Amino acid sequence: MPVIMINHHLVILKRPYLDAILNGRKTIESRLTKTKCSPFGRVKVGDKLFLKESGGPVCATAVVAAVKYYENLTPPKIVEIKQQYNLLIAGSEEYWQSKADCPFGFLAWLTDVQPIEPMRIYKKDWRAWVVLTEKQNFGLLGKP
Repeated sequence: MPVIMINHHLVILKRPYLDAILNGRKTIESRLTKTKCSPFGRVKVGDKLFLKESGGPVCATAVVAAVKYYENLTPPKIVEIKQQYNLLIAGSEEYWQSKADCPFGFLAWLTDVQPIEPMRIYKKDWRAWVVLTEKQNFGLLGKP
């Protein structure tokens, strides 16, 4: 039986979206981008997410239950995604307007969301999603 390796990710979220995940209102995390950048293609079912408040601590974990990738998105296709999934994404009108011209994206369905003891990490770059590695893991690998 092959061993399936899971990836670990650090996901930075603004407070209202993090709160919506923690209270169960938001069960899909969406990322729409203008370039095909990491983590595009690197998130898979079973991966563990460390959820961090923007400017705050890592305060929860989640597991990816499903993922759907998009390429060559158009504004009408983004409207379609919004209509189909926004109840579970909980995106504001401003969010959708700011993403209307993004050709790449993915949706990650979240399960097993667990609050953890808040943990501050030293992260000073602008990346809003980081695929963790042994070398760059902000001290998170090995945490429950």
